[in-house]
Amino acid sequence: MRRRGVTVILGALITALLAAGVMVAPLPYVVLKPGPTVNTLGSDNGTEVIQVKKGETSTSTGQLRLTTVNVQSQVELVWAIRGWLSGDDAVVPRELIYPPDQSEQQVQEQNAQEWKQSQTSAETVALRELGHPVIPFVRKITTGGPADGVLRVDDVITAVDGTKIERPGQVAELIRAKPVGTALTVSYERGGKPGTAQVTSKTDGKDDTPRIGIEIGTKQDDPFDIHIDLEKIGGPSAGLMFTLGIIDKLKPEDLTGGKIIAGTGTIDDDGNVGPIGGIPQKLVGAKDAGAELFLVPKDNCAEALRNAVPGLTMAEVATVDDALAALTAYTSGATPKPCSAA
Repeated sequence: MRRRGVTVILGALITALLAAGVMVAPLPYVVLKPGPTVNTLGSDNGTEVIQVKKGETSTSTGQLRLTTVNVQSQVELVWAIRGWLSGDDAVVPRELIYPPDQSEQQVQEQNAQEWKQSQTSAETVALRELGHPVIPFVRKITTGGPADGVLRVDDVITAVDGTKIERPGQVAELIRAKPVGTALTVSYERGGKPGTAQVTSKTDGKDDTPRIGIEIGTKQDDPFDIHIDLEKIGGPSAGLMFTLGIIDKLKPEDLTGGKIIAGTGTIDDDGNVGPIGGIPQKLVGAKDAGAELFLVPKDNCAEALRNAVPGLTMAEVATVDDALAALTAYTSGATPKPCSAA
């Protein structure tokens, strides 16, 4: 009996120790939690988020809040259980946030680069909306290429085959729209004077893509000297809200109508709004911050509808123009375009 008693006690002790080990052992998961929101029209830690060093700015009575997700990277079983039971958090495989071929530091560095790029694109799009177009120019000419001796570095490309250039990527699109060997009429400005040139497209030997042997750069008149000062947030998902914040600051009109508006979404130089991760947590964070309207990237709408938060209106946006239209509608008492599951 004594031996059996000792065995039972030892067995129970070992089981308890194993259970304790399991409870504190790290799991291959991360927990996504609603993160802080930041008013792009206000200040963070005493510093103005969007700083305009030249020109006049306006003050809004409402807020335009970017939303974030907190990632708990070290997860023990007890935290995973809490996350699974929580209505706001999500427990997801670690590899979705930290790919196996990248360290946490590498992911953070990539997020920091995307964060900076989102600010650059936001400024580009906002300035274009304010009447300062992006100007495509010839940055480099391939020696011996079709454009060599015909176009010059710094030529501003204004049209291709009569189609006016309204965005930088359009130059390559128009060239590739015609078969290899097409004689293209390229309109340009050189030293402020207009001109045209005939350039016949060809391939570079690596693939069948029509090219004329130029590299396009862009420039944009920026009379405002804009700077975004916000630390400890990474990734590209604040691009849309930065864009709207810059526009609101530089326009006399108040885009917010005195309301608290939140949103998310990447922005590219053409003003397209792209999808992001963590939409359920961002909706919760927005509601907790008092938001009344949430701008949802079109490709996130199905997920947003599955995770709708009572009392938070959602508007579908695919471009910055969609976002501006949603703000105009909502602040005037109309209904912005709702999210659709399609």
